[in-house]
Formats: sequence, structure tokens, C-alpha cells
Amino acid sequence: MEQLQHSAPVLWISVCCPSATLTVWTSAWLSGSAAPDDVLDALLVWGEAHEVVAADAESAVGLDLPLAGDFPASPVQLLAALRARGASDARLVLPVPGDVRGLGGGGALAEAALRAGEAMLLPSLGFGLVPLHIAEGLVRWSVYKVDSPLGPEYVGLAEAEHGLTDAIRDSAGALQALDVAKDRPGVRAELSAWLRARPRPQWPAGTPGRALRVLQRAEEVGAILAVAEIDEPGGALSASAATLRADALRPLGNAVRLARYAAVNEAVRLFTDQADRPQ
Repeated sequence: MEQLQHSAPVLWISVCCPSATLTVWTSAWLSGSAAPDDVLDALLVWGEAHEVVAADAESAVGLDLPLAGDFPASPVQLLAALRARGASDARLVLPVPGDVRGLGGGGALAEAALRAGEAMLLPSLGFGLVPLHIAEGLVRWSVYKVDSPLGPEYVGLAEAEHGLTDAIRDSAGALQALDVAKDRPGVRAELSAWLRARPRPQWPAGTPGRALRVLQRAEEVGAILAVAEIDEPGGALSASAATLRADALRPLGNAVRLARYAAVNEAVRLFTDQADRPQ
């Protein structure tokens, strides 16, 4: 597996969500490739403060966490609980209606993750964490017990890359056919502004280079997607044309989501494999 050779964390690769950051850094920490402070520092791009609560009694007992409504725990307490209970892996999920892969069926976790569009799973322990921005600079992580076994589907990077390439081609053709892909003034500036506004946290040293490249491409295509979804000034697009445009862009959005999912979980797989190797 190709890796970036860095003695320090990798910088400047955008990321889609807080769960992706926590998933990669928790995996690096569990494998011995990062310190607890590295995990905490990486989370700062999403908020100056993070708190952790249990969403149900089983989670509260299982990870020794306060229930929602009580004084919250800190991410440091969460990491200590994961270590004490022998956590060995983490996994990112990015659910949308119709695709809840990795959530082990329905239940409170699936509902919360669907609302947030993200979650971090701990398959070896049977818990999941969902973030919520509850105030300016404050992120609350709610921990849920999962009743059914967690079995996140593996998606290879090659499959995700090919899917992204195919979706770009197909979406471009569909939009041209609909005559809603015309250039508009300032579109390059819009793309640049969108990308600049994205959080760019550090990534652990040893994060596979190919995963980072796929993440970067997914963010660039995500910017194009976001700009393409913006209505023309004055609402020039009719309701029917807007619906057709949304239908044409949906496969591209799914491909971007799958690429993010595959890239983050490939980095996790590499860190987990490193931890499993005999020293």
C-alpha cells in the first residue's frame, strides 16, 4: 500500500465532516500512530469545544459516560473508555435515505445518523457516535448502543474512484442535454470560495497517499456539485428544469459520498492492519 512519508501530520486536505476526522484520528491513536492530544487537536477545526454524552442507558453503562442532560464528558474521557474496553477499530458511515450501509439496521443510531448525514462506528464494541453542532464552536457527540451486529460494507478505493469518474461523465452529459450546464460569470471564484471555506484538518502521518488523493478529488467535485445546485440569479430555472437538474446531479452526489466513505475507511484499514502486525 502506497503511503505518504511524513514525520509530521499531513496538512491541507479537506474533509467532509467531523465524523471523518474523529474516525481517522481515533484509528491512528488505537494503532499507536498518534497521541490523544493529536486527536483533540484535529477536532478543533470543527469546534473549539467538544462534549460527549450517552444517548441511552446501555451506552452510559458500557462506556461509563453521562446520560444526555447530565454534565457531559470530554473527548479525553471517551478515548480512555475506548482503551479500557479494548476498542480495536472505527468506521465512518455517511447515510442518506435509501442507503444506510453499516448502521446495523434501524434504531436510534440509524435515525440520528440519517439526520446528521454521518456517524462514527465502533464495530468491535457495538457503539456509534453522532455529532451535532449545538452552539457556536460547540459540538456534542452522542453515543448510541447498537442492538444488531455492525458490518460496514467495504468499498475499495479503485471502485470508488471509477464510480466518481463515471458519475462525472454521466452527469455532465445529462446536464448538457438539459441545457442547464451553461457557464455563468464568476463560477471559478465561487468554486474557489467554496473550497477555501471547507475545514482542512491535519491528517495522521502514514495516511495512505491514494486515500488522500481520492478525498481531495471528492472535495473538488463536491464544490462543483454545490455550485451547480445554486439557482441562477433571479430564479431563471423553472421548477421542472430544477427537478431534472437535481435528478441529473444525484448520481454525482452519491459518487462523491461513496468516495469519501471509501477513502476514510481505507485509511482506517491501514492503521488497523499496522496495529495487528506483530512487533
